[in-house]
Amino acid sequence: RAAALVPGDVIEVQLESGASLKAKSVIIATGARWRELNVPGEREYRNKGVAYCPHCDGPLFKGKRVAVVGGGNSGVEAAIDLAGIVGHVTLLEFASKLRADEVLQRKLRSLSNVTVVTNAQTTEVTGDGNKVSGMRYIDRKGGESKAIEVEGIFVQIGLLPNTDWIKDTVALSNRGEIEVDAKGQTSVPGVFAAGDVTTVPYKQIIIAMGEGSKAGLSAFDYLIRHSAPPAQTAREALPLAA
Repeated sequence: RAAALVPGDVIEVQLESGASLKAKSVIIATGARWRELNVPGEREYRNKGVAYCPHCDGPLFKGKRVAVVGGGNSGVEAAIDLAGIVGHVTLLEFASKLRADEVLQRKLRSLSNVTVVTNAQTTEVTGDGNKVSGMRYIDRKGGESKAIEVEGIFVQIGLLPNTDWIKDTVALSNRGEIEVDAKGQTSVPGVFAAGDVTTVPYKQIIIAMGEGSKAGLSAFDYLIRHSAPPAQTAREALPLAA
């Protein structure tokens, strides 16, 4: 597992084991992880009703009651998508109002099978030992503890890019994502990045695959251009005409 990146003519990747890798070019594709609620029951019921990808797992809850935790763009988009599949969606947001773009909120309000609960602090995921049966939250306005019955819970409170080990080496966005240009180049020459760890939008497998291919081609191009001899040396190496 990578622990540090040391730039230079030869780039060094230091590993947690104490070993190191050296190369003329490096592609970072360490991905991102879902931000967790960190409440009792979340980990116990992961893949037993607790999910993080509405596109992947939404169809498993067709006709059922589900909750979406998170009122930003991701959460509201998830609720909109799920509303077309499941029986009912309860969207819970910690703040006093949703944080999603207004156009998404208008779409959400037009759906008859969606209930929005604000000022809701999720406190527990409940179940029967085999699968999710509900969840509890505190009404931050009144202080009451409340419960709802659902068969699925989609956590949509953001992604955490796996960049802690390079935060002082390459330029990162305010979300901690690696900033890349159209070719996948980072702020460090010879270091490229691809996938969910970058600022490229839409965190989907197929997009990460394409970005990985692009970064590979860019790294190859970088190596060709930086392995060429200086112009004067190249001219001296040309054979003289008879």
